[in-house]
Amino acid sequence: MQNRFSFLFLGITALTFSLLSCDKPSADTDTPTGPFKLSYGDSIIYLKPVAGDYIVQPEQTRPGTYTAFPDGIEIDDKTGAINVSNSETGLRYRITHTAPNGDSTSTIVVLSGITFRDHFYYLSAGDSIANPVYNAAESRLLPITGSSFDEGNLANTGGCSVKTDNGSINLAESVRKGVFGANPRNDDKKEVEIKYRINDASGKSLNKLKVLLYWYETVADVPQYVWDILHDRTTEGVFLRGNGAVSNDPALAGRPQKVAKPRPPCVIIVAH
Repeated sequence: MQNRFSFLFLGITALTFSLLSCDKPSADTDTPTGPFKLSYGDSIIYLKPVAGDYIVQPEQTRPGTYTAFPDGIEIDDKTGAINVSNSETGLRYRITHTAPNGDSTSTIVVLSGITFRDHFYYLSAGDSIANPVYNAAESRLLPITGSSFDEGNLANTGGCSVKTDNGSINLAESVRKGVFGANPRNDDKKEVEIKYRINDASGKSLNKLKVLLYWYETVADVPQYVWDILHDRTTEGVFLRGNGAVSNDPALAGRPQKVAKPRPPCVIIVAH
């Protein structure tokens, strides 16, 4: 009698195990459940001192397409992989994943680095220092100790007075050094490249950005196209946290909005 019960118990156990095994999908067909949340692990992505390009993948890979805004970030539209080495750093980007059924989710990432505000600087009022913005927010403190700016001295050689210890630009000194030539005239422009290394999670990886300097005698001399650039960047508002330098200017009310490109930042020097 005991052997008959033992045989029956083993048979039921085997059948139960078989049914449970049939219900479980194989590893090849298993997919994550629940709502998908696009993430790269950290909201701030740092360059790394690696051989070749530094690539960052999303935490989960899903079918669909990936897009990014604004321009300046290099992203694989099928995998969501970000090539940090070939992207413009120091800015915030919105990454969006769209599934084959049309569902979408997005996230904001910051590619670590510095930039400068799109801003008017009035030399006659002593407003002559452009300070770098670190990791896309003016509230974040730029690590100074161990960092270096204008590596190779390219900007300073071209007349742009970049302080090598903190990355700030002395605009009055730049004008005196001839960044616009001996006699600046309205709408003179000079694009300068600044190479730098920051003592942060990037491990002092070589980073760089380009800055566009403008010169005008008075704010009335600033042409409409410059106002348009600033307005569109402010309206889009994703590049820097809390950017709003010219959003209330009445001269810009009612004009059609265009897609703005965040680089190079516009440093506008006004003499009077």
